[in-house]
Amino acid sequence: MSQALTKQELHNLAMNIVGEDMKSQGFEFLGVNSKIGKDPQFVGLKNKDLHFVIVRVSHYPDDANSYDPVFMQTIKEHANSFEAKTYYAGVGLGHGTDYAKPVLKDQEYTMVYKGLQEIS
Repeated sequence: MSQALTKQELHNLAMNIVGEDMKSQGFEFLGVNSKIGKDPQFVGLKNKDLHFVIVRVSHYPDDANSYDPVFMQTIKEHANSFEAKTYYAGVGLGHGTDYAKPVLKDQEYTMVYKGLQEIS
């Protein structure tokens, strides 16, 4: 029987999803941190602008696109000191046949990902 992905494995999967999206948009990666609790996860450059991206993974029934506004303001203030833009990238992950069930190793998964949300 397949095992559920660990928190770190789910985080890494979400990082891969967001990283591929950023790459397709022409971002150049200056820094990547996949350790849970180390923010931002991505520091990228696009059109000569610096971007800080916070990646969070969620599970049903949590909303992948909702974030802690107080935490994001703290990140934004940090980014502002580098003249960087701040983004939130929420990725909801679930089992391939039932989004409400956990993601299992070596099995299909479903995701909810609406792209980068700029924090203004």
